[in-house]
Amino acid sequence: MTRKPAVAGTFYPEDPEVLKRTVLDLLEGAEVVAEIPPKAVVSPHAGYVYSGPFAAYAFKALMPARGRTPTVFLLGPAHFVAFNGVSTGPFDVWETPLGEVAVDVGRVEELLSLGHPFTDVADPLLPEHSLEVELPFLQVVLGDFNLVPLAFGIVNPLLVARRLLGVLREGDLIVVSTDLSHYHPDPVARRLDGETLRVALENDAETLLEREACGRYPWSTLAAMAREKGWKPTLLAYGTSADTAGDPRSVVGYAALRYDVPRTPLA
Repeated sequence: MTRKPAVAGTFYPEDPEVLKRTVLDLLEGAEVVAEIPPKAVVSPHAGYVYSGPFAAYAFKALMPARGRTPTVFLLGPAHFVAFNGVSTGPFDVWETPLGEVAVDVGRVEELLSLGHPFTDVADPLLPEHSLEVELPFLQVVLGDFNLVPLAFGIVNPLLVARRLLGVLREGDLIVVSTDLSHYHPDPVARRLDGETLRVALENDAETLLEREACGRYPWSTLAAMAREKGWKPTLLAYGTSADTAGDPRSVVGYAALRYDVPRTPLA
């Protein structure tokens, strides 16, 4: 089964050449020096005109993984269909204007075999943009990769973190898709988002779940995994829609982060 694009032509360009050029231009504007790939990144998921410049920071950090054909665990919230659990969907291919992305069916089956909270119900993924908008960036940056799509409903992030840690392998990448606060005046949004980012940078999964971020369930899952594995988050970029194409009276917050194994100092 193929999951067809739901927001091509609205959240990002539908024409393949325009889309590729748009992504390349956004990556060009991201001031990131990446020597080794992180274990995970966090990226926003609004229309590219709003959040693309911030998303580019997260994906540019993944460039050292190009050519390795990694499996990407892509975690994002389900905005439109309420459900309990985490859905992989029943798809074996996701399509964007840049081509097809193969689902790592074996890894999906491994998760589904664990039972709760994983399900393959399709409805939450069909209209959902939070996963889809990240794919063109991944296609341009990584070239070949395999996908494990994970749309989050209502779920215990600590449980999901334990399950994912049990199946994670060396070389796998995690991408969490989330925006921050929504529709506050710009100064208020920056204050709220600053507190959210402080909590996130401490890998405080429990408090992060209480913050204003539409992807707080997958982000809290990553925070719990990072805490268990000792991964250190670093803020790469932050801003609001007022910085790009929005009205400062009502904004959405965007951030890009990377998560790494801390380097051991040389003796």
